[in-house]
This record gives sequence, C-alpha cells and structure tokens, in this order.
Amino acid sequence: MERFLLISKKEFMKYQKYVILLIIAPLLAFSVHKYYISLCEVEYVEEKKSVQIIISHFIDDLEITLNNEHKKDFFLATNKEAKNIQEIYEDYLHKHLKFTINQKPAQYQFIGKEYDDDLVRFYLEIPNVQKLNSIEIENTCLIKDFEDQQNIIKIKVKKFNKTFYLTKSNVKGLLKFQ
Repeated sequence: MERFLLISKKEFMKYQKYVILLIIAPLLAFSVHKYYISLCEVEYVEEKKSVQIIISHFIDDLEITLNNEHKKDFFLATNKEAKNIQEIYEDYLHKHLKFTINQKPAQYQFIGKEYDDDLVRFYLEIPNVQKLNSIEIENTCLIKDFEDQQNIIKIKVKKFNKTFYLTKSNVKGLLKFQ
C-alpha cells in the first residue's frame, strides 16, 4: 500500500512561494546567455608550403552582420540564400580577416564554405609560403555588431601551438619563429 503525504490547502499556500522559488531558481541559473565567438584555425603545412585556414562563425551572427553591412536581408543556409553569397562571403572576409606573413601582406584564396548545424565554416589557403618566420593575423569579423565578440585564433606550426583571443580593443595577434 502506497502512502501519500497530504497537506491542507492552507499549508500548501504557505509554502507555495518556496516551492516556486525552488523550481525557478535553477532555471534562472542556466538561462541563455549569448556568447559571441568565432574560431579561426591556422596551420602551416610545410610539405605543401601553405598556410591553411578554417574560420567558423555562427550563422545567425554572420547573418546579422551582413544584413547590417548591406542594408538588406540575407537568409543564410536556407533556400532563400542569395545566389552570389560566395562573393559576399569573400568580400566580407577580405575586409575583416588579414594576414601578414614574414612581415609582408599575404593574400589568401577562398577554397569554399560549408554549413554545419548552426555554423558556417570557410576554408582558405595562403599558397607558396616557403618558410614561416612570422605570422600576424588581424581579425575584425563580427566585432562591429557585437560588443563582446571574441575571435579566437589557434595557430599550429609543426609541434608549436598558440592561441590568441582577439577582441574589439585587440584585433591583432603576432607570432615570430626563429
């Protein structure tokens, strides 16, 4: 036989606010907090003499930025996506992502993009890098529209790994190899 704890309506009303507080408090602790980040992975592939780059943005953040920049609505990763979206992406990246290799500006080639759930990944390459003595990355992607934007840069050269956290007040990272 099961037992039930029965309380009077008066007692329930007395403790109701505490029960509600116990239910709501944990939910508030895990409320949605929007983080504005992008990840740029950079690797020097010595055998190919190239710097290979993968940069990932949240689609909704990039959509807001492109809408603001172009004063029109873009619907990324949908069937309403602009036919010239690759040109728009390339233009945006060339304005906001710059590389300096061995103290000289370096142009990268846009290899392609792919959508993965709520991310868009761009594949870029800087060919013909015979030796990597230094690399500087300037990344202002999304910073204009998101005050708390952090652009994380992970660089891998041989067995050396370095991570930079770029923000509105610090948009460049420099690494020197000797």
